[in-house]
Amino acid sequence: MSTNPYSERFTERELDRIIEMAWEDRTTFDAIEFQFGLKEQEVIELMRRQMKPSSFRMWRERVQGRATKHAALRNFEKGTFKSSRQKQITHNKISKR
Repeated sequence: MSTNPYSERFTERELDRIIEMAWEDRTTFDAIEFQFGLKEQEVIELMRRQMKPSSFRMWRERVQGRATKHAALRNFEKGTFKSSRQKQITHNKISKR
């Protein structure tokens, strides 16, 4: 079995975060590339290596063509990865309802 090039490039914690971001509906591939330097195809390859085949197929079905995973298909301001509808959190205090 060949060695995993991603385990040499990233810590286990970073790999977990990349996978978490890839699963999140509203996190774009551009945000992952900005933070970790991985292009969309590299994220797909990483997910294929890190996940069970059935989990990978489920993930691919989920993200394929999804507008929220591709910045070009979203209507956010240029240079931001956050929705304009997302609440601002100030001074680390979360407002209570």
